[in-house]
Amino acid sequence: MKRICVFAGSNPGVNPAFEQVAQELGRELVARDLDLVYGGSNMGLMGRVANSVLAGRGKAIGVMPTGLFRGEIVHTGLTDLHEVNTMHERKAMMNDLSDGFIALPGGYGTFEEIFEVISWGQIGIHSKPIGLLNVAGYYTPLMEMVNHATLAGFIPNMQGELIICESDPVVLLDRMREYTPPVKVNKWSELDK
Repeated sequence: MKRICVFAGSNPGVNPAFEQVAQELGRELVARDLDLVYGGSNMGLMGRVANSVLAGRGKAIGVMPTGLFRGEIVHTGLTDLHEVNTMHERKAMMNDLSDGFIALPGGYGTFEEIFEVISWGQIGIHSKPIGLLNVAGYYTPLMEMVNHATLAGFIPNMQGELIICESDPVVLLDRMREYTPPVKVNKWSELDK
């Protein structure tokens, strides 16, 4: 792994632990000589992780759709900023630039981004590690929902292994480094195995 894409909230959230762990993740990326790929904002947890990487003299690469957001939220101190036309292009480029994915706490956008790369992993578009940084139990309900969907027959058992969920950035990155993608299985229960 050389670059990690981090999906994160454009707001800091109400729990100070969210900001603290975003900064810890940034420092850990630098300590491991891993570049950050992210959405390019200077706001919220997105900005906190980028600022932490840059403060440690690491590389922070942003990908932002031109004209989609107000100019003042674009981080102007990044190592590199790629401007694209659409959100679809943004996510495709972030995937292309990255060797793995981590979701910090966030809202709809973060959920959509992490579930898209999980879906891509499930159907074989990539075989990169995908992590949830479960700060203060933020992603516990989501993991319960994944388990519920598995028990209900909508996610094949082995596909639950696509998601690595840890509360400590060090442990999460260690597990991502050692990641082996689950054996590809037929995800369609009505087709012959």
